[in-house]
Amino acid sequence: MMRGIRPLLRGSTYSGALFAFCGALVSLPLLPVAMLPALAWPTAPYGVRIGLVLLSWAALIGVVGLARATRRVLIADARRLLRVPLPDPAGAHRPASTPGTLTGTSTGTSTGTEPASPAPAPAARWRTPLWLLLHVALGWTGALASGVLIIAGLTLPGNWLRAEAGLSLFGWSVRVAGGWASWVVALGCLLLAATVCVVVTGALRWAAPKLLGPSSAERLALAAERELRLAERNRLAHELHDSIGHTLTAATIQAAVAGEVLSADPAAARAAMRSIEESTRAALEDLDYVLGALREEKAGTAPTRTLADLPELLDRLRHAGAVVEPELSGELAQVHGTLSRAAYRILQEGLTNALRHGAGGPIEVRVAAASDALEIDVINRTGVGASTGKSAGPGAFPTSGHGLPGLAERVRLLHGEVEAGPDGPRHWRLAVRLPVRLSA
Repeated sequence: MMRGIRPLLRGSTYSGALFAFCGALVSLPLLPVAMLPALAWPTAPYGVRIGLVLLSWAALIGVVGLARATRRVLIADARRLLRVPLPDPAGAHRPASTPGTLTGTSTGTSTGTEPASPAPAPAARWRTPLWLLLHVALGWTGALASGVLIIAGLTLPGNWLRAEAGLSLFGWSVRVAGGWASWVVALGCLLLAATVCVVVTGALRWAAPKLLGPSSAERLALAAERELRLAERNRLAHELHDSIGHTLTAATIQAAVAGEVLSADPAAARAAMRSIEESTRAALEDLDYVLGALREEKAGTAPTRTLADLPELLDRLRHAGAVVEPELSGELAQVHGTLSRAAYRILQEGLTNALRHGAGGPIEVRVAAASDALEIDVINRTGVGASTGKSAGPGAFPTSGHGLPGLAERVRLLHGEVEAGPDGPRHWRLAVRLPVRLSA
């Protein structure tokens, strides 16, 4: 008994019945148009004309269901009123791609344009018209049946409007025109009206995932969109980690250096402060772009850092008090595009780790561009033995532990090779090899 009453207590039952009845009412404007063929054939039998009107009405409803906007509206309404968890159609909320974005800067996997949603299969295109026809049919059936039952339940007890109920079955007839029996029948009519609402809502809730839910092609498109969003979030996380993490590390060290030499060497202190200003300004540009991308705003050209900016990066480290020994060989100017941007971020991450965990001494930076590969090496002195590879000295900084895994993922997506680990008893070495053929 309680199982039959619980659906009546749910808000989704009443909102679902309202959803069904609204579908019936929305189809009313199409009825005059559907009556035109019957009016054009006045000599046809009455039954034929009624059938012609119904067929024309169903055809018009189906045509309305072919529009993609109709599908989106029906999905939104079914989610809100039927409480059915339906996903948005593939590509419904995809932001437009912006030329010159950071897409591909970190991973090199995107081409700067979003893939188009696959065209729905012929069988999938007819699911929305079928749903709309079912929606209208159930709406009219539920509205008429529950309306008649409610009117009967309200008029039978007082014999209003000379109401009476009758039932004939196998030659046996019963008529109720007043008295306590009319109250029982009235209560039964009201319960039947509520049951009709439950049945109509249940039928729509059952059919909604099958007719409004994603087809196989749409599931693939939705999975592809989710994968793109996750890849974009990972890429933005890498950008923030590389840019902001490096800037904060360098700025902290530069500020400490400026404080120590402020009285003894004001010129060096001013140089350190200028370096902090330049690096933080560049980091703010990256941060503004990333925040705009997270808000799905239409951002302008994204700031890009390439191997051409490597001297500036090394100068910031020198202003922070680090001794950098660069060794550049090959035609670095020939390295461009995704490969050059990824190489800069890899060097930035390696040098940031050298600043965080280094124990003084020079930082060796080697960049060699060959015809088939770009090789990068960053070697720094560590404060402990090679068994841990972490510095326990005063130069150590707190770290999230995402730097090297993110760097390794970046290299993997470029089909490169990476090695990071102890290089002798007191040194740490980061070695990366990237194929040059992916630079185009």
